[in-house]
Amino acid sequence: MNVLVLVSGGIDSTTCLAMMVEQFGKENVHALSMYYGQKHDKELSCAKVVANYYGVSYSQMDLSIIFKESNCSLLSHSSQDIPHESYAKQLNKIEEATVSTYVPFRNGLFLSCAASIALSKNCDIICYGAHSDDAAGNAYPDCSTAFNKAMNEAIYLGSGNKLKIEAPFVNMTKKDIVAKGLALKVPYELTWSCYEGHDKACGVCGTCRDRKKAFEENGVIDPILYEI
Repeated sequence: MNVLVLVSGGIDSTTCLAMMVEQFGKENVHALSMYYGQKHDKELSCAKVVANYYGVSYSQMDLSIIFKESNCSLLSHSSQDIPHESYAKQLNKIEEATVSTYVPFRNGLFLSCAASIALSKNCDIICYGAHSDDAAGNAYPDCSTAFNKAMNEAIYLGSGNKLKIEAPFVNMTKKDIVAKGLALKVPYELTWSCYEGHDKACGVCGTCRDRKKAFEENGVIDPILYEI
């Protein structure tokens, strides 16, 4: 069984990678990262470091041209600042269903591109780290169970009934993911979640807040450094 894991350098995808290596062996796992025009490359650097840590093959794709018309606040050409508050507060302030850090149909594009690569590498599974906290309130609709089910069916049919998607955390919270990763001794000190690209994580963007809370709820200290 060969597996392709979408890795971002964050705690969710790194935990996925650890699980797949434990289950199938590093020689049967390939890690894939996506550059989509984000404001910094720290997460990509961490993704490569994590892949090296686990001894799996690693590659990267450039999808930035697809998002050149988007004004998502995560993108380098965006006129928007990255919000420094929780996703819940962001959703309460806006009329749109998604937050400003939602990259249009990003997971759909990632999974579609990954499917092509996975088939070329004779993989049977694509694994990614979507979880219920990101899907809550429709902040990131491409992290929902309904989206995952639809994409899984499309990719399975489009691959001649060969390739399936696994999203092991789609019904789990970030707290649950960290608990799983701690049990697997995941090197969270090598990961990066912050939307900013500073020397230290900002501590106040939506993803920093969720990450810190997840570690706190597990009774441990996040091993990375924060500005706040």
